[in-house]
Amino acid sequence: MQCELCGAIIKGAPKRVRIEGAVLQVCPKCATLGVEVAQPRPVESKRKTVAATPGAPQRRGRDVFDLMVGEIVEDFGERIKSARLEKNWTQKDLANEIKEREILIRKIEKGDLIPEDEVRIKLEKVLGISLLDVSDEEVRRQKGGRLATTLGDIIKIKRE
Repeated sequence: MQCELCGAIIKGAPKRVRIEGAVLQVCPKCATLGVEVAQPRPVESKRKTVAATPGAPQRRGRDVFDLMVGEIVEDFGERIKSARLEKNWTQKDLANEIKEREILIRKIEKGDLIPEDEVRIKLEKVLGISLLDVSDEEVRRQKGGRLATTLGDIIKIKRE
């Protein structure tokens, strides 16, 4: 290997040195011109890799859209407020019940803030309401019902 600074042939292991911001592999003579940099360690993967078996279906990673169930209703603030008032709770009582801050409840009820899924689920459970606008199509999809014939269905039919 050649020294990246002077071009001399390096005998033995080269030294990694930072000279004016550039990291170079240099000979011991040129190593005195800069600051020695530690050798990078090989990164060991902590994940276990499973060899794919032939013919097994490949799993794809989860996607943000996989987690979406439906859209939140437009009048979510009014629904939360009316359900809270039916139980004769103050905003502070509701906040304590779902272990969140009172200011969060206030902003959600005013419609200034759309509740995150975690908070929405807590509110639905405690108040006994639904804040999602789930269409019939999505309900059938969640139950596993088919919506329409797909190209894959046609291919399966012809194979059989």
